[in-house]
Amino acid sequence: MTIASAAVDRLATLSASAASRHDWSRSEIRALFELPFPELMFRAQSVHRVSFDPTEVQISTLLSIKTGGCPEDCAYCPQSAHYETGVRPEKLMSLDAVLNEARAARDAGASRFCMGAAWREPKERDLDKVCAMVEGVHALGLETCATLGMLTAEQAHRLKAAGLDYYNHNLDTSPEFYGEIISTRTYQERLDTLGHVREAGINVCCGGIVGMGEAREDRVGMIAALANLPVHPESVPINMLVKVEGTPLADGARLDPLEFVRTIAVARITMPRSVVRLSAGREDMSEETQALCFLAGANSIFYGPKLLTTPNPGRDRDRQLLDKLGMQPMR
Repeated sequence: MTIASAAVDRLATLSASAASRHDWSRSEIRALFELPFPELMFRAQSVHRVSFDPTEVQISTLLSIKTGGCPEDCAYCPQSAHYETGVRPEKLMSLDAVLNEARAARDAGASRFCMGAAWREPKERDLDKVCAMVEGVHALGLETCATLGMLTAEQAHRLKAAGLDYYNHNLDTSPEFYGEIISTRTYQERLDTLGHVREAGINVCCGGIVGMGEAREDRVGMIAALANLPVHPESVPINMLVKVEGTPLADGARLDPLEFVRTIAVARITMPRSVVRLSAGREDMSEETQALCFLAGANSIFYGPKLLTTPNPGRDRDRQLLDKLGMQPMR
């Protein structure tokens, strides 16, 4: 047996037992990234089919309920108050306006409605209003999701009581590269919020962003951090950086699309029961790249022309793509 075939056999064993694993070593994840592309895709699709229908895609809609003026300095974010990006700060939307958007999303085929606010953490007066939004969206028959920044344990319990199904709080990148992207919030603070969310009984939506100038080893580290959480996130968004003029990352090199597909595939193998969302950056992806991502195990997208403040494919384009691929919204 050659060294290469022994490695493949070892990875087959790892993939088969991944459902119960939270102890992935970086060397194991690195070996997945380094597999020949056809082999990696085969393994990812094989793992995917154990827990999911490969022809189904979960559809979500993301609305910015409070835009701009965020005090954090995330280098990728056009909503940061540290950068001149043309995004004008706006107040928290009214309850009626949010519910109108939620109805439109439901009628367009979305099953989950996500609400994002550009805060470091929500103030109590704002949380009262967000809880009312969660209750209202839940009453429309939609799954509810929110991303509001850092949460205390008490705030997480309040959102759970209001009916929140998912809370998004991304790790963004590896622990080692994190300081190159953000200085106003620590990695541990992100982990603490995830712990509060999990303890409150809310499903966790947690992923990261690639194409920020990180090395492959940082993508390995990001997947390791996610896959080794005590419980895998129920939803794992993998974002391709959307470059926005005025942010520090506006002029960086573009990530090879096949490296992005590899990241999707490794996320699928290491977190086999999580819904892996093909998230930001689809506006600039070819249909072929998106199709490869679905083949690699992505099974969720955002519907609608905008993700918070950045562009996203229109619903008609997504419907046409799903029709071409013989795929349909997840039941």
